[in-house]
Amino acid sequence: MPDYSQAMDKALQVTRICSFNRTVTRRIGVLEDSYLSRGRPLGEARVIFEIGLEGAGLGVLRSRLGLDSGYLSRMLRSLEAQGLVAVGKHAGDARSRRATLTQKGRDEHAAYDALSDELANSILDPLSVSRRDRLVAAMAEVERLLMAASITIGEEAPNSAEARQCLAQYFDELAERFEKGFDPARGNTTTEEEFIPPRGSFVIARLDGRPVGCAALRMIDATTAEIKRMWVAPSARGLGIASRLLLKLEAIAAGLGAKTVCLDTNRALKEAQTLYRREGYEEIARFNDNPYADHWFEKRL
Repeated sequence: MPDYSQAMDKALQVTRICSFNRTVTRRIGVLEDSYLSRGRPLGEARVIFEIGLEGAGLGVLRSRLGLDSGYLSRMLRSLEAQGLVAVGKHAGDARSRRATLTQKGRDEHAAYDALSDELANSILDPLSVSRRDRLVAAMAEVERLLMAASITIGEEAPNSAEARQCLAQYFDELAERFEKGFDPARGNTTTEEEFIPPRGSFVIARLDGRPVGCAALRMIDATTAEIKRMWVAPSARGLGIASRLLLKLEAIAAGLGAKTVCLDTNRALKEAQTLYRREGYEEIARFNDNPYADHWFEKRL
């Protein structure tokens, strides 16, 4: 039965979030049909911003904005009709489509930039210096926590282009941080097949559709799983992704029949050792022949 005080705390938190949302949307003009007095709603203005001066693929726009393809298409058609956006085939991939700003669209982008600065100044100007600092610091914290809440983690094919992209960045970081470098031919003793159910799993963490972390799991025997290849992009560290990757793989391991999860790490990865201990892993004797491992851990599920 849920703890009554926890339920009350959660209800108060929900109330506070709803109040915060109402205050912010009113203050920044989300409710207006003409956002920043430019004749179109916030949604279309945001699409102009996300397309930017370099242009953007439609798939990227959908991921950044969290929109379904139908709604995005309707906004793009409206912006095309206004002469602000052109949508055509991607130069490098005929199957993909890309949106770019026309010259009129670039002018509108610049206008929104200037008006956004004015809006920000209108929020800051009535406040004292100390209150400005508090507001900006609070906004940065809220933004970071909202990013953390937006992270999704799901099972994906270990041989996909994005999985291999994550692993390449992981191997590059190991080569830079390990005292004697890292050679994937020596340290990568597993195969992609070992990370495919029911033998194992490969998961990718995403922020706004963009891969920002990965981890893999393989079954060593009927009741023991090993966690491998855990990596988080430097830009996304501090959002709790590593802990969530561990919890995700532990749940998958339990579903595959594992009673124990084990892993290893190099002495240079101090933060990884701290994470494992914090998440309930205990250091044990060597259980594999990984030439780059200095510490070995296990956790009973």
